[in-house]
Amino acid sequence: MTVTLITGANKGIGFETARQLLELGHVVYVGARDVERGEEAAAALGARFVRLDVTDDASVAGALAAIDEAEGRLDVLVHNAGVLGHGPVDGPAALRVFDTNAVGVVRVTEAAIPLLRRSANPTVVTVSSSAGSFWAVNNPERPEYHLSLALYSASKAAATMLTVQYAKSQPGIKFNAVEPGPTATDMTAAFGIGRPPRESARVVVRLATLDVDGPTGTFQDESGVLPW
Repeated sequence: MTVTLITGANKGIGFETARQLLELGHVVYVGARDVERGEEAAAALGARFVRLDVTDDASVAGALAAIDEAEGRLDVLVHNAGVLGHGPVDGPAALRVFDTNAVGVVRVTEAAIPLLRRSANPTVVTVSSSAGSFWAVNNPERPEYHLSLALYSASKAAATMLTVQYAKSQPGIKFNAVEPGPTATDMTAAFGIGRPPRESARVVVRLATLDVDGPTGTFQDESGVLPW
């Protein structure tokens, strides 16, 4: 069975991604920093819970060690944990947003690589955003053109670049970033926009279930590869 870890999976797109991968027969680990919420989400899904705070090295190491002990490998890693960083832009806010959205990708990836190397089809998906795309934010026909989310956009640009660089430096492991589409989640509630998380989760699931010869180093949405 395919062993999958999803960070920030106690709600929103991560929760729905977990649900859909479970339906496909994956063993899914719901990663969440809040133990109570994470355990409740895992119980509701029929998944397994592992405490994982992407901003804490010890937490990340402990989560991957627990999966290693239980499974001996990791087949799919989905970087879903993220924060919007909506509000005043200052140094502390920038550090917080980048620590979650970009540095967190590094922490979890580095801890997961030894387990991914034991998989016959290792796959990593980063839930990024076209709000971090130069092409999108400079295109008046795109909704991202009208967004004013400096820290979120910059951190997602970093997350996408990290994905591309990992694809180059880790041959044999597929790394792809995804724009899941505008989604109605707790994070975007202030904007009052977006479709149900289950619809956006399908985009993540498609990249999480690639064949061995699937693409790597791409940034995609539901229609395929996006300019970046």
